[in-house]
Amino acid sequence: MPTSAKSRSVNAGDALPLLAWLSPAFPVGSFAYSHGIEWAFESGDVTDAKSTQAWIGDLIECGGPWSDAVLLACAHRAVSAKEFDTLKDVSEFAAAFSPSKERKLETMAQGEAFMNTVSAAWPNKPLEKVIGTIGKEVAYPVAVGVTSAAYEIPLRATLESYLLAVVSNFVSAAVRLIPLGQTDGTRIVAALTPAVREIAARAEKSTIEDVGGAAIRSDIASMKHETQYTRLFRS
Repeated sequence: MPTSAKSRSVNAGDALPLLAWLSPAFPVGSFAYSHGIEWAFESGDVTDAKSTQAWIGDLIECGGPWSDAVLLACAHRAVSAKEFDTLKDVSEFAAAFSPSKERKLETMAQGEAFMNTVSAAWPNKPLEKVIGTIGKEVAYPVAVGVTSAAYEIPLRATLESYLLAVVSNFVSAAVRLIPLGQTDGTRIVAALTPAVREIAARAEKSTIEDVGGAAIRSDIASMKHETQYTRLFRS
């Protein structure tokens, strides 16, 4: 018997769907992106567990993932407050913020896939209104933020889940590249979990003026990756 749309919906405030939406199995193609880590490995910046943990820790502290967390929070608050003009501004800013062609592909392709999949599998009237306002071609953190707000999932839980998923995906890329062992990769995720909580708490209180960082070598890595001769990843 086919599952009805009503039975696939979620209760307001239920954070359980985040486990599905931010799972590696969710069809956004996250496995295909390394956020420039592939070039960092090629150039000798990321070569073992210690350097991998340091690189990813810096990214969530002051690199692209930090800015993404701020954008997610801004998008979530805009939907919660029904400030749709603000939401449009946040979405456009997020789409324009990527420092390289591949980083823009990384965020926009995953964002659109996320919106398509959630709207197909978890029908929700508030999300339909959001899609009517900004469409489905949005940056990944905006997609996660607006969807979570549409389902009334708390912002802090969303930020923590999103950042931990980002860390896990970067570690997965490093495990395949260096290669690291699975246990070393898991140790890195565990070691960075306290930082995820701290950065999520900071992002929860952030404003659009807090977007920005200083992970310049990571940005350069994403540009260099565009012409890297042998590649496993799209970014």
